[in-house]
Amino acid sequence: MSDILDRLAETLESRKAASPDSSYVARLYAKGTDAILKKIGEEATETVMAAKDGESEKIIYEVADLWFHTLVLLAHKGLKPQAVLDELARREGLSGLVEKAARKQGEAQ
Repeated sequence: MSDILDRLAETLESRKAASPDSSYVARLYAKGTDAILKKIGEEATETVMAAKDGESEKIIYEVADLWFHTLVLLAHKGLKPQAVLDELARREGLSGLVEKAARKQGEAQ
C-alpha cells in the first residue's frame, strides 16, 4: 500500500514547482491552506453522503477523493504519508478508549 502513497507523495511534491495554470494541485497550493481545508471538508461531506446512499462504488470514489486531498494537505505542510502510517502503527493494538484517555491526560498536563 505504501508504494502508491510514496508515488503520489512524490507527484504532489513535484507540483509545488508547477505553475498553477498547469496543475490542479499547484492551483490548490497557490490558494493556500484554507482552500485545501475547504476541499477536504467538501470531500468529507461527499464521503458521508455516499456512505448514506450505501453504494460501494460511490463510497470508494469519494474516499479516494478525500484521501487525495488529505495527502495534498500533508504535502503542503511538508509532511509525508509515512508519518501518518507510523502513527497508525503506533496505535495498532491499542484500545481506542485507552488511546483517547492517554490523549486527554497529555492535554491536561
